[in-house]
Amino acid sequence: MQRVARDYYGLLGVAKGASQDEIKRAYRKLARELHPDVNPDPAAQQKFKDVTAAYEVLSDPAKRQVVDLGGDPLGGGSPGGGAGGMGDPFGGMGLGDIMDAFFGGGAGARSRGPRSRVRQGEDALIPVELTLEECANGVAKDLAVDTATLCTSCHGSGCASGTRPATCDMCKGSGEVQQIQRSLLGQVVTSRPCPVCRGFGEVIPEPCLQCNGEGRVRTRRTVRANIPAGVGDGIRVRLAGQGEVGPGGGAPGDLYVEVQELPHDRFQRDGIDLHCTVHVPMTAAALGTSMGLQTLHGVEDLDIQPGTQSATVITLRGQGMPRLRGTGVGNLHVHIEVVTPTRVDARQAELLRELATLRGEEQPELAARGHNGGFFSRIRDSFVGR
Repeated sequence: MQRVARDYYGLLGVAKGASQDEIKRAYRKLARELHPDVNPDPAAQQKFKDVTAAYEVLSDPAKRQVVDLGGDPLGGGSPGGGAGGMGDPFGGMGLGDIMDAFFGGGAGARSRGPRSRVRQGEDALIPVELTLEECANGVAKDLAVDTATLCTSCHGSGCASGTRPATCDMCKGSGEVQQIQRSLLGQVVTSRPCPVCRGFGEVIPEPCLQCNGEGRVRTRRTVRANIPAGVGDGIRVRLAGQGEVGPGGGAPGDLYVEVQELPHDRFQRDGIDLHCTVHVPMTAAALGTSMGLQTLHGVEDLDIQPGTQSATVITLRGQGMPRLRGTGVGNLHVHIEVVTPTRVDARQAELLRELATLRGEEQPELAARGHNGGFFSRIRDSFVGR
């Protein structure tokens, strides 16, 4: 069966009459997105091979003429095994090498130069446990952290005392070695990091014994963390410049303190609001009362209205948590739970029966049956063991 010729123009996303510069720009853009060095997705790798084959065809006038006449110069085969034995036209070059070829990275091109041994340090993370009161009011904590710090012996140079770095003999201080490759673009000179100095352009003949040439050592130190009011579980507080010192004594990263809020014995938190439960005796709920309630901000009067039922919620405004990085304070929601006594003595039972009679709650047909059959009589018997 005859294969349908591939749409090489469509693979690159250019028009049929595109110029060589337009074709080159289109391929350069796709190569940046699809090259395996930056996109490990297998589908992207296959598409990279397809667009590479399309560029090879359309950049060759003879092969492009075959495409324009409706043919396929690669015979419809895959980029790696079609007619003409097409393999990777760039001979396994990396994305940086391909970009060098497009941007003039050939013979005589300017070198990128050695890279600095001094680099920025990484950020560090440490957890800290806080009570609800500490989250509400803010707190200053002295934390012990283990991070990389500047080597006090070499002060970041990595060299033993009295010595200094030496120029690399292999790359002569450039940090790169050049390699010549032949490709469809002709002879291309590519640069790679020097394997001896790892691209630094210099080596350390006598490393510092304290840091082994790193310019930094790991030590335990104490850091003062000022935790603002209103933080909560999972909130991270940034301490600038308190993280890891970088290689070669580079500037330190940041230290992040992650709050782990401990459970409270009375309050449950919901954002900036708090919830708690107050148990009220049956008589106090019926008659009404006032009691002192300890909140995070002091003692507040809690007014229980006569006839308060279980599941009633009383809201105390401004008695919750402060808002982090803002104004305002949340509320405290007090959930009332009316407590019914589990045991009463004979006198209490008599009073309850009298109250029930006064309120018309004693059912006449049951009360007429006497002591043994009455509803409240059975309650009394169950509590006093009669």
